[in-house]
Order: sequence, then structure tokens, then C-alpha cells
Amino acid sequence: MRNNRILNWAGLTLLALIYTGCSVPPMVHKTENKITPVSYNGSQDSTNAAKLSWKEYFTDPYLTALIDTAFKNNQELNITLQEIEISRQEIRARKGEYLPFVGLGGGAGVDKIGRYTNLGASEATTDIKPGKETPEFLPDFQVAAFARWEVDIWHKLRNAKKAAVSRYLASVEGKNFMMTNLISEIANSYYELLALDAQLAIVRQNIEIQNNALKIVRMQKEATRVTELAVKRFEAQVLNTQDLQYDIRQRITVTENKINFLLGRYPQPVQRDSANFSNLIPNIMQAGIPSQILQNRPDVRQAENELTAAKLDVEVARANFYPSLSLDAGLGLRAFNPAYIAKLPESLIASLAGNLAGPLINKNAIKATYASANAKQIQAVYNYERTVLNAYIEVANQLSAIDNLSNSYNLKSQEVAALTESVNISNRLFTSARADYMEVLLTQREALESRFDLVETKMQQLNATVNVYRALGGGWR
Repeated sequence: MRNNRILNWAGLTLLALIYTGCSVPPMVHKTENKITPVSYNGSQDSTNAAKLSWKEYFTDPYLTALIDTAFKNNQELNITLQEIEISRQEIRARKGEYLPFVGLGGGAGVDKIGRYTNLGASEATTDIKPGKETPEFLPDFQVAAFARWEVDIWHKLRNAKKAAVSRYLASVEGKNFMMTNLISEIANSYYELLALDAQLAIVRQNIEIQNNALKIVRMQKEATRVTELAVKRFEAQVLNTQDLQYDIRQRITVTENKINFLLGRYPQPVQRDSANFSNLIPNIMQAGIPSQILQNRPDVRQAENELTAAKLDVEVARANFYPSLSLDAGLGLRAFNPAYIAKLPESLIASLAGNLAGPLINKNAIKATYASANAKQIQAVYNYERTVLNAYIEVANQLSAIDNLSNSYNLKSQEVAALTESVNISNRLFTSARADYMEVLLTQREALESRFDLVETKMQQLNATVNVYRALGGGWR
């Protein structure tokens, strides 16, 4: 009869556990789309500039020295390195969860049991050592080793460890993406600094030219060939041009300090070679094919690892519906007198137990956890697809910018040449009284603006080559 009851209860328990494993609610899953366009502009050339290291791509020694310093001192990059260490320790913690845990402990205490209690009555008939009575206050001494182990039947703990590994890899890719952005930010700021130096030099040249023109106008006024109005207009033009240099100097200071901040240092002059700015030739970009961004772009690889971790989180949450098996064991020595601790086998204690348990009623918490994990997995899919799409568009935009800026620079160069020659012509005509002074002023102003625009276009060209290198995923190798 008793065996039948045990079998009945065991059967009911087994059915309940089977029910818990079969009650996983259905969820809508989404698979990421990894298909990219076959090319950027019809080219099938797989040569990709992103595979070049940043030291090969950037040849200016001052710029490479700045980047190298930033990799050592940039605070944000160093913070990210510590986040990688945190992720590494998370792997260690998850690994420890599915390995057996073994501990060693000891204890001591004292207890008094009433004579007329059940235990007191039974101990009254126990003769531990003939000729001696059991003490009224009974001490208790124990030294034991104990072990706990959750058997990872459904790979819940292993999947949790794999998810931690994927997040660690994602943090590494996050660091690589930060390195890529740091390089591009320093390079763009460096080229901006060179452009500002060039503009400042242009302003100084124009101040000298306009001062010479002002001297001529004053001489012509003395000869009554022009009025005081012409003199004042030329003076105003000179003052306006002189004022421009202070705005440029302020922008130089701000740009230098931006670079200093990225390098993790206090404000100081940034060494650079400004003399050859006009001779800088933008790199010829080889973009390869779009599918390469899946491997070259650190942010794409980061999103992919985060997606892998999110998928594993769903499996971990699903395993919570299934019964778990845990084993507990202990082995040690226990006695009421330290002298008896080493007396075997009387002081030896041992235990071994197995527990099989699963959720049965009120599974709202694990259902919510499972639904949340599935939603995060779908969210990670969209994030991955958005990252890939953004990477492709960034490359396409920068490649288009390189082509358009090249054409624009050629036209602006011709414009500068024409306006520079027109300044010389207007000066000669004004000296011979064949042109009005307003024509001279307008021509000088247009020439200055065109030279500024030419410098700005050159800077944008250089920035486009930096940006496309970053967009392709270069810089972190």
C-alpha cells in the first residue's frame, strides 16, 4: 500500500513537471536580414581601403603623432577599456554558476534540551561513555565540506555564459568603433586647423594688398582725382579685413583645444605643417563592395554580437519553464566534545540530496521574463539591420561627396584665378582713372571670399576622405 502511494505521488509529480515544460507560451521570432546591395556605384572591385592601418592611411607625421597620443591618453577610450574588463569578469561569473560550488566551514555552539522533552527523554537512556554523565549544557563542534551543483540539463547556465561572451565581444567591437571615430575626429580637426591657418594667411596677404591700395587712394585724393568718400570706403575695407583675423584666431584656439581634449591633455599649441595645405592631395578611395562592411565596421559587428546575446537570452528565459535539478552534498565531523572529533566513524556525518523542481502555478514572472527577452531579441534584430543600413548610406554619401567636391574644387580654382587676375586689372584701371573705386572694392571682396571658399572646399575634400575611411570601417586594425 505504501509503495503504491509513493508511486502515485511520483507519477503526479512527473506529470506536473512535464506540464511545466510543455507550457512555454508561443512567441513571434524575427530573423535578421544580412543582404546588402551588390555595389556602391556599379564597381565590383573588392579592394577596400578600410583594410589599411591608420598609420598607412595617414602619412602626416604630426597627425599620426596626435592619434598615437590619443590612443594612450583619451579618457573615454580608457573608460571603454574598463567596460571590456567588466564584461570579461561577467564571463567568469557566468562560468562559475554552472560549475559545482564547494565550500569548507566550521562552527561551534551550545545547547540545553529539557529533560522531559522528546529529545531529552531519549538522551537520558544514551550512554556515551560509561561512568560519566552527559553535561547539562551540551556543546556542539563541527567541521565539514559542502558542495552544491545545479545540473545544467537545459543549457540555461551555459547559454547565459555564451551570452556574456557575446556581450564581451560586443564591448571589444565598441572599443574598436570608438577608436575609428577618435581617429576621424582628430584627423578632421587637424585638417580644419590647417584650413584656418591657410585662411589666416590669406587675410594677412589681403590686408597688405588693401593697405597698398589705400595708400594709392590717399595719393589720388591729394591729387584731387578722388574724393574723401573713396578714402573712407577703402579704410573701412581694410578694417573689415583686419577684423576677420581675430575670428579666425579664436576658431584656431577652439580647434586646438578640441584636439587637446581628445588627446587627454590641457591646452597647448598643436604642432602641424600648415605650409603644404594647398598641396595636399586627397586619398584615392577604394570602397570595395558593400558586403565587406559586415566584417569591417566595428559597430556592425557590435550589433551582431549583441543580437547573438539577445537570442541566447531568449533560450535562457525559455529554460525557466523547465524543471531544474540540483544536487547537495556534505561531508564532515561533528561531536559535542573536541576530543571526539577525530573519533571515527562515530563523529562522521555525510549527506547527499537531489532536488527536482519546476514552476507549476503563477508563472507570470517567468512568462514576463520570456516575453521581455523575446522583445529585446526582436529589438536587437532591428538595431542590427539599422546599423547595416546606416553604414551603407554613410559610405554612399561620402563617396558622392568626394566626387562632387572634386568637381567643385576644380571650378573654384578657376574662379580664384579669374578673380585674382581681375583684382590686378581693376587696380591698373583705377590707377589710370578708367575704373571706379567701387569696382576695385567689390573685386577685392569677391577675390577674398573665393579664396576662403577654395580653402573650405579643400578642407571638405580632406574630411570626406577621412569620413569614408571611417564609414568603411577603417582605423581600428
